[in-house]
Amino acid sequence: MSKDRLWSPMFVAIVACSLCCFLVGQGSNAGTTVYLERIGGSTGLAGIGALTFSMAAAASRIVSGPLADARGRRLVMVVGACTMLAGTVGPLFGNSDGLFLLWRVLQGFGFSAGTTAAATAAADVLPLSRLGEGIGYYGLGQAIAMSCGPALAIFLISTEPPENFYFGLAACAALALAFSLMCGYEKHPQKLAGTSEFRLRWEKGEVAYLGAPEDVCARHAQAQEAVCGESERLPTRAKGRGRIRSLLDGVFEPTALPGTIPMMLIATSFGFGIFYMGVYGNQLGVGNAGVFYTVSAVAMIVVRLTSGRFMDRFKPIYIMGVAVGAGLACYAVLLGCPLLPSPGATEGSFYAAGVFYGISLGLSLPVNQAVAVRLSPPSRWGAANGLYLLGNDVAIGIASFAWGLLAQAVGYSLTLGIVMCCIAASFVAALVCYPKEAA
Repeated sequence: MSKDRLWSPMFVAIVACSLCCFLVGQGSNAGTTVYLERIGGSTGLAGIGALTFSMAAAASRIVSGPLADARGRRLVMVVGACTMLAGTVGPLFGNSDGLFLLWRVLQGFGFSAGTTAAATAAADVLPLSRLGEGIGYYGLGQAIAMSCGPALAIFLISTEPPENFYFGLAACAALALAFSLMCGYEKHPQKLAGTSEFRLRWEKGEVAYLGAPEDVCARHAQAQEAVCGESERLPTRAKGRGRIRSLLDGVFEPTALPGTIPMMLIATSFGFGIFYMGVYGNQLGVGNAGVFYTVSAVAMIVVRLTSGRFMDRFKPIYIMGVAVGAGLACYAVLLGCPLLPSPGATEGSFYAAGVFYGISLGLSLPVNQAVAVRLSPPSRWGAANGLYLLGNDVAIGIASFAWGLLAQAVGYSLTLGIVMCCIAASFVAALVCYPKEAA
């Protein structure tokens, strides 16, 4: 195992920013319906708000990845956090139907921008030799938010007044803004560890001080010219800004597809888990179906904390194989729950399936993201992360719609079987898409 330094104050700030962003995203999605129900609002409006959030998040993925490459990670993180803050403070001053949808747009757009830029920033400050391990640790923010975000949101709504829900979300958004402001490594790359990818690129003259004074950029350019020669001279800030690519070229980084395609297929199973696991648990007669999510979140946190032992030691296809096996085990257990002889056995099996669900989610997300990032040029990591996260969001959104129609038409048993087919297909896609050295 490489001894390159992994944890640094900058990486901690990025992980903390990601945690706060996901708390806002998970909390707003889980709590909005409950909040509207408590104040006598329409559940239909909550559904439209969820769709609005998803569409805004998808649009933000398209824009924020290229912007993170062209204008800098910190700028996009700060803009995302400010947008989230506006979307969570706004409801405290006015929350009519039209304004409600506007706040959901701001929440979704800011959440997506912040997490896209943070994922790219994490890859910047991590040593390439421990990238898979580092991305696994970076995902701790998401894992903790999945466990704590919904519970925190529902608790705040139960207090008086229920608007405490938005006070809590606003506090999380404000913390995300504070942590994003700490991520100034693009101005001072020399303060990063010598093995971090961004510093290595800076020392080679491939990136500049983003936002630094012109005289600093000029002095560094002269130094690089003296070392590398005119042909490899560091681009000036103005010249870098003039090379913003077209929108399509900026978003669809093709080298990220080998990690994106398998993730999209296995993400369909997470779409069922996010939107229908509670309903399925209620149908089985489980006393508290929400425990499934807590169990899965704990399993995912354990996987992320132990990822250093295996993430960069084994080929990605092996790790993806374990993720697929855990996903198949999860849905096989769920499929067998109605056949068990007692309610206690059914409930216990339902909760046990959450362990396999958490393992599958905890492994598949970082390993496919690491493949997508490693295959992309560092100057395009923003677009690569944007495409990867966009594919994940789109797959979950489409699948959640499809699983609802299927469950209504043919029942949950056949739907679970089709979910398992999608999980198996993700492994076939990984065999085809991963490069030979990864497979």
